[in-house]
Amino acid sequence: MNRNCHSLILAATLGAALCGPALAAGETESDTSNTVKSCKDGEVWDKREKKCVVPKKGALDDDSIYEAGRDLAYAGRYDQAISVLGLAQDRNDKRILNFLGYSHRKDGRLEVGIGYYRQAIDIDPAYTLVREYYGEALLTKGDVAGARTQLAAIELLCGSKACAEYEQLSAGIAAYKTSGKSGIRSYP
Repeated sequence: MNRNCHSLILAATLGAALCGPALAAGETESDTSNTVKSCKDGEVWDKREKKCVVPKKGALDDDSIYEAGRDLAYAGRYDQAISVLGLAQDRNDKRILNFLGYSHRKDGRLEVGIGYYRQAIDIDPAYTLVREYYGEALLTKGDVAGARTQLAAIELLCGSKACAEYEQLSAGIAAYKTSGKSGIRSYP
């Protein structure tokens, strides 16, 4: 396929994606589950049971797994996040793939992380958070053009530059241009 054809396919995919929400209902980057706040090391919060449990395959619903994995990743506990996220029943949950990518990237396995980001984008091209993190990964590799492509997609999906994912990736690109390093934020 030529470049124009690829551009048309991307535009059509992103245009169609505008009809749906960019994030799952109620999902925000700043949401945190009780895993880091309430549970001992090696435990995660079970939403159904409303208590901390030792994570086991089939014992937790995928929403609890996602929230615990996200919480652990944002706390910098990447190996634990990867272990918990690996328990998910739905191997095509874009949120779980995104945080597997995030955890691997932050733990130094950039290419593994990028693979998970691409899987999540294939599943839902309108998922702006994965596009932001994928753009950050591309910046880590020095691929500013690739990061800008993700930024343009985010702008199209959000309908403007006034969304958190656009602002964060834009700031990362600007920091990279001035310092040669990505200005990627860290979470508490």
